Amino acid sequence: MEAVVSLAKRRGFVFQSSEIYGGLNGFFDYGPLGVELKKNIRDCWWNDMVRRREDVVGLESSIIMHPKVWEASGHVAGFSDPLVDCKVSKQRYRADQLFFAAVVVDGKTIGYVSALESEKTVEDLQAAAEALKRKKAVQGALAPVAAKDMTEAQPDEIALIPSPATGEPGSLTPPRAFNMMFETYVGPMRDSSAVAYLRPETAQGMFVDFKNVVDTGRVKLPFGIAQIGKSFRNEITPRNFIFRSREFEQMEMEYFIHEDADWAKCHQEWIEWCRQWLITVGLPESHLSLYAHPKEKLAFYSKGTVDIMFKYPFGVQELWGIAARGNYDLNQHAQASGKPQELFDEATKKKFVPHVIEPAVGVDRIFLAILCAGYAEEDVTDEKGNTEKRTVLRLSPRVAPVKVAVLPLIKNKEQLVGRARELYAKLKRRYAVFYDDSGNIGKRYRRQDEIGTPWCVTIDFDTIEKPGDTFTLRERDSMAQRRITEAELFALLEEQVY
Repeated sequence: MEAVVSLAKRRGFVFQSSEIYGGLNGFFDYGPLGVELKKNIRDCWWNDMVRRREDVVGLESSIIMHPKVWEASGHVAGFSDPLVDCKVSKQRYRADQLFFAAVVVDGKTIGYVSALESEKTVEDLQAAAEALKRKKAVQGALAPVAAKDMTEAQPDEIALIPSPATGEPGSLTPPRAFNMMFETYVGPMRDSSAVAYLRPETAQGMFVDFKNVVDTGRVKLPFGIAQIGKSFRNEITPRNFIFRSREFEQMEMEYFIHEDADWAKCHQEWIEWCRQWLITVGLPESHLSLYAHPKEKLAFYSKGTVDIMFKYPFGVQELWGIAARGNYDLNQHAQASGKPQELFDEATKKKFVPHVIEPAVGVDRIFLAILCAGYAEEDVTDEKGNTEKRTVLRLSPRVAPVKVAVLPLIKNKEQLVGRARELYAKLKRRYAVFYDDSGNIGKRYRRQDEIGTPWCVTIDFDTIEKPGDTFTLRERDSMAQRRITEAELFALLEEQVY
């Protein structure tokens, strides 16, 4: 993970926001290559989800909506995470990400240990328990730890659980609800009547505009409304680089179906569609898995939720959630606004409220998954037998920030530079391309490898001296080279970049 973060900064993918002022935790800026990669992710999703389907239309709703939207949706009353404070260090933790365990020796509890959530939480707790046993010089058999998160801590246990910040017990507060919505004010007044919120999700925009889309979009069930946009959550503990941040971008789609439709079949179809889409943008199938939320953890209105999980360097985490939400949202907004959200069924001559399947994914999480899956370091041997380390981003051509690098073999040969500039000008009408004439050709290849450019085209002496007007095409992953014409190059891009 450290190598990926270092590359992201070094090559202009991601910067810490406000870095010259020390940064602001949970906020990030996307650099020249980062904005290209992010735009490509959005464009691939939009093209596949909206433009290439006949049953999905697009929407762009405002970031700040009427506060009653969030009251009706339940966000004002219930959009919260359990928060635990350390009174000594002033650190704050999500209670469900802070784990503790009793240290039991020969059936007797001699103290407690704590650890933050990770892939090896239990191992960390066990190691801490062994250390506490040694520190207290207690003889006997140490029982395996039973990890619990702080939401399960009993009142008499809280004072005995050590803070991860200090290692000492007595400073952690009981868990309390913390609403994660950012508040702001609309208009000149700064009182309760002017309170509004930055949206914590894009989904509600599709629900409150449901009838507008139905009345203007010439849509028929089943159909979807898709949206890409910024959301904001005042996360207690932003972490793992851009995986969990306070400002992020979502790609969500609400797929409306008849109340009598086979929701389970539709849900499964969207799970598979989303999984296959992730593969098309370069995520290895071996890194993907499914997690079905147990019934006891589902919201009362939910029929079922399945997360597509991805194996990040810091563990297997949620990437894309596909939820069957019933008709809860439309009913809530109908009740709160007094405006019915019904459709008329010609077959039964009755009105009904559609149900919805919701695939929701974060652009930033896909961005990070693509970087992690594509990053590699390998030893390569040149034609002279010298071995060097190559850093490469094996990005899918669909999302790679730069599709082709155009490289004149030498920069002081007018014919080479002129032909290279001509090709460069033609390519950049349609694709993100890079022109580089600085340094030897091997170093230029390495620079493009590190940013994930799939192909390099070298304009060499064979181009200008031999018939056929061919270039040397060098492929990133295999490093194989072959001669190619301009027409063949454009045909290759047409096939691979879609």
